[in-house]
Amino acid sequence: MYRKMGSLVVAAVLALVFASSAAAASFEAHGSVEQVYATGLPADASTSLLDSSGRAIATRNANDLGGILFRNVQAGDGYKVRLNTTNETSGPLTVLTTQSAPPDTSLYSQTIPSDGYGYMTTRDGTKLAYSVHPPTDVLNQLGGNLPSLPITNPVPAPTLVEYSGYGYAKPDGPVSGIAALANLMGFTVVDVNMRGTGCSGGAFDFFEPLQNLDGYDIVETVAHQPWVAHNKVGMMGISYGGISQLFTAQTRPPSLSAIAPLSVIDQTQTTLYPGGILNTGFAVNWALERQHEAQPAGPDSGQPWAYQQIQSGDTTCAANQALHPEATDLMAKIRANDHYVPEVADPLSPTTFVDKINVPVFMACQWTDEQTGGHCPTLAEHMTGTDKKWFTYTNGTHVDSLSPETYNRLYDFLELYVAKEAPLTKTALVQASWPIALQAIFGISEPGGAPPLATLPPDPIQLQPTYDLAKTAFDAQPEIRVLFDNGAGNSNAGWPYPGFEKSFSSFPIPGTEARSWYLAPGGALADQSAADPAADGFTWDAHARPPTDFTGDTASGPGGLWTAIPNYQWMQDPAGTAVSYVTAPLSQDTAVIGAGRVDLWVRSSTPNVDLQATISEVRPDGKETFVQNGWIKTKARKLDDAKSTELEPVPSFRQEDFQDMPSDQFVPVTIPLYYEGHMYRTGSRIRVRISAPNGDQPIWAFSEADPAGQANVAIGYGGSMPSRLLLPVIPGVSAPTGLPPCPGLRGEPCRDYQPFDNQAASVTPDTTATPGNGTQGSSQSGVGSTKKKKCKKRK
Repeated sequence: MYRKMGSLVVAAVLALVFASSAAAASFEAHGSVEQVYATGLPADASTSLLDSSGRAIATRNANDLGGILFRNVQAGDGYKVRLNTTNETSGPLTVLTTQSAPPDTSLYSQTIPSDGYGYMTTRDGTKLAYSVHPPTDVLNQLGGNLPSLPITNPVPAPTLVEYSGYGYAKPDGPVSGIAALANLMGFTVVDVNMRGTGCSGGAFDFFEPLQNLDGYDIVETVAHQPWVAHNKVGMMGISYGGISQLFTAQTRPPSLSAIAPLSVIDQTQTTLYPGGILNTGFAVNWALERQHEAQPAGPDSGQPWAYQQIQSGDTTCAANQALHPEATDLMAKIRANDHYVPEVADPLSPTTFVDKINVPVFMACQWTDEQTGGHCPTLAEHMTGTDKKWFTYTNGTHVDSLSPETYNRLYDFLELYVAKEAPLTKTALVQASWPIALQAIFGISEPGGAPPLATLPPDPIQLQPTYDLAKTAFDAQPEIRVLFDNGAGNSNAGWPYPGFEKSFSSFPIPGTEARSWYLAPGGALADQSAADPAADGFTWDAHARPPTDFTGDTASGPGGLWTAIPNYQWMQDPAGTAVSYVTAPLSQDTAVIGAGRVDLWVRSSTPNVDLQATISEVRPDGKETFVQNGWIKTKARKLDDAKSTELEPVPSFRQEDFQDMPSDQFVPVTIPLYYEGHMYRTGSRIRVRISAPNGDQPIWAFSEADPAGQANVAIGYGGSMPSRLLLPVIPGVSAPTGLPPCPGLRGEPCRDYQPFDNQAASVTPDTTATPGNGTQGSSQSGVGSTKKKKCKKRK
């Protein structure tokens, strides 16, 4: 009812908007990038797209708001839109290509004020909502919390663009969290809502080419404003606002100075379909939220602030709703692409295009990011288009890309590459802002609610007296920075300070060794594979444990996941529902940085069984710390040899490579592990558990894990089945600190260790497979070796 009411309100406003132009034409039509759209049509009216010869090439009915969008239109001239009920046609239309620069750059001369809310026009005539926040906006938001900080509005202003679909452009609303931080650093921030969201026009689709080109137009339009310093802008944002930078920067806007993407994905598959298994927790819920917010603004649909804007008389916002019903059905798209289709997946996978980025990059990601999944480290090796790039990786939650070490370096980067000033000029301001940031981001306060007594760590770049000296020092820093034991570097356990850090020249880390431990009798992980074959079995049950290890607010509120000590409920596996293997105590500190794999020989009573591997550290003090997961849909077990390396196996996921599991044979199955950066201490043991998905992630869940019921699964090892755990070990790297507190490490739950008794399963010569039986290609090459092997980079 309320949605219908909202549509009626918008429709009434649209009738007024288009009434003034009715004498000239009953509707408006525009060519776009491989699209054609029209507005002002009668609701539900039959409408056709005509090619240059007048032939109807597509016919559809307009939506309830009188809008229509034709997608996948070949670039060219002479298209027309026809209203079939009256045979009225539009004038000739040009459909643009996906080339970065538009045919007419005069649109970049449009005026954007240095403060406030408005609309900017893109190359296809779509109006995008924006809100410009000069530095003093943060004072209005934080009120009396910053009375002594000398925040001003410089002219011209160093400027950053935050480009997202989350509704940050809303007028008179609070500055988005990351925009507020940029204000504290002295930057003006231009927040822009993606097309099809909030008050922006157009129809939403997740990072379609047109959305990326909008980013190009935004950068160029903002950079051409007289109040923008150097007539160049940077981009900054976290999560959605970080991912959008990668998509925009690949188009190479000439006025883009640098990007700073935080907490991003490497591709949609690793978050949406881990191991080929649908992530019905965060990923599906995120898609449903985006789909809901892309609807026309109404009392219970779209983004609430847009509905309020329309109610207050914003006719542009109202008119911009006309194409919102044309948003792509994201859930239908997800369901239709549960396997790898290159032409669909590759344009949405930053690993396939970040090599086009040619501006300086600062990126920070978490191995244990509960939202994006911590797979972003692989972007480092693919980002070959620029030699100005720095990456920081750490354990932690989604917001730990803004931990103090990263906060410092992010500020340095933006000052040097966007503001083009020595960081020293505003160091006092940034230092003073940190307690406010720590409270806002991580929910950490003093008793009584005051900002915490906390400081940023010393930063040598901020001590350099000139821009040139600071830039030389910054540029000399190694490309890769790994923060270990995040949460253990402060007297307050769980505060986002690392225990120590290590830096490296590139990723994967040079000199990485592939270290194997083999599944063995008695739940052991041994240095050599057993001579005789054996097997352990378990009852596969996706409901054996709760879907997640955390319930509650995932943000920084009381009891939230981003706070110092979240209330994890990391449950043990019920007896008989998993198998577990653990190494002997380690004779030395063992640094593991990278992906890795679990190579198994598997027999299942069902044609498919979804598997989850969990890596943890069993500490000498009797505690167990979660480190990482990996997943695989066993019928999707075939690896893509062209993309895989020994330490980074990549399943094909092509539908033609799916193959059912035989019920009477063990076949090789590799579970690719997600990335970790963990220091296993001397005396600790490394543990791997194999089970059904669920139970080891805060908000990732797998409610559609296959099979729907239970299955009998056996894991073979020894003899011709050398099942193993393979991890990327960095030789010569040790910890300068002792065991971290438990709990305390951010993003890594800790619990009392409980040994697990595996259940024996039968193994007979008739059911033991040979190495060629799993359609796994060369994935098992070298599994019989007990030597540490140097890891080669993927070419």
